Amino acid sequence: MPIIESNYSPSFIFRNTHLNTVYKTLFLSSEIDYKRVRILTNDNDFLDLDFSLTGSKTLVIASHGLEGSSNSKYIVSVVKYLNSKQIDCLALNYRGCSGEDNHILQSYHSGRSDDLATVIKYVEENYNYQNIVLLGYSMGGNITLKYLGENNNIPSKIKGAITVSAPCDLEGSSYELSKTINKVYINRFLKSLKKKAQLKIEKFPEANFNYSEIISAKNFTEFDNSFTAPLFGYKNAQDYWRKNSSLPLLKTIRKPTLVLSALDDTFLSKSCYPFEAATNNTHIYLETPKYGGHVGFNTSTNKTKNLWSETRIHQFIQHIIS
Repeated sequence: MPIIESNYSPSFIFRNTHLNTVYKTLFLSSEIDYKRVRILTNDNDFLDLDFSLTGSKTLVIASHGLEGSSNSKYIVSVVKYLNSKQIDCLALNYRGCSGEDNHILQSYHSGRSDDLATVIKYVEENYNYQNIVLLGYSMGGNITLKYLGENNNIPSKIKGAITVSAPCDLEGSSYELSKTINKVYINRFLKSLKKKAQLKIEKFPEANFNYSEIISAKNFTEFDNSFTAPLFGYKNAQDYWRKNSSLPLLKTIRKPTLVLSALDDTFLSKSCYPFEAATNNTHIYLETPKYGGHVGFNTSTNKTKNLWSETRIHQFIQHIIS
C-alpha cells in the first residue's frame, strides 16, 4: 500500500483514450515566458533549463516525455498552474530537445538519469530552496523513478516525486506501441527520432551506423537495435530496455512518490502498472483511474476547468511538503 482510489471522472468524450491523449497537444497553448539557463555537463556538453519563478521556497523540476521539451503542452500547462499556486518551476530539456542539437554524439535516452542528477546538483549549489519535488511525464517519469530507485543518497531537500503515464517497463511499453492501435503515435515518434539520428550520422560519420536500417525502422525494436543500443553501448534493444526500466528499482524508493497512470493508456503494458511495488513499498502511491489516456486526464473543453491532473499534482505536492 497505498493504492489510491482516483476521483478522476471525465466527461463522455474524454472516455475515448485517443481523444484524451491528443487533446492537449492539439488545443492547449504553449506560450510561456521562461528564463533559460544553460549549464555545462561533465562530458563537455550542455543542458538547457527553463525557469518560471514566483519567489517560492518550493521548486518543481519537470521532465518531459520522449521527443518533448519544456514547451510541450502538458509541461506548459502544469508550470502555469503551479506558478498560480506560488510554486517555482524548472522545466528540464533533455539533450537535443531544447531547439539546438547537443555537442556530442550521445544525447538522451529513456533511462538516462545522470542528466537529472546533474540538474538537481546544480539547483542545490546555486539556489536556496527548502523543498524540491520531481515531476516526470511519460519517459521523464521513468527517468524520475529510476533516479530515485538507483541512488542511495537522495538530497534531503527532495521531498518526493510525481510521475504521469510513466512506462516503467520499457520493453512492455515498446511492444504496446508497436501495435496497430498506436500506429499514428509511433510513426510520429520515429519521424522525429530518425531526423535527429540522421543529423548525428552527418556530424559524426566515424560512428559507422547503418543508415538504411535506421531509416527503415518501423517500430522501437528496429530503431533501438540499429541506433539507440549501439549508440549507448547496449547489446540490443532488449538489453537497453531492461537495463533502463525503473520497474525493478521501485522497491528501493524511499521518498513519497505518486505514480499516476490511466488504465486505458495504450502506451503502457500491464507490467507498467506497479501494483506489487505499491503494495509492498509504503513510499509508492499508485493511482490508476479507469480513463485518462496517455498524459491526458482531460475533463472539459473549457481550458479554465480542464485542470484535473494539474490540481492532483498540486495536492500531492502540498501533502509531501507540509
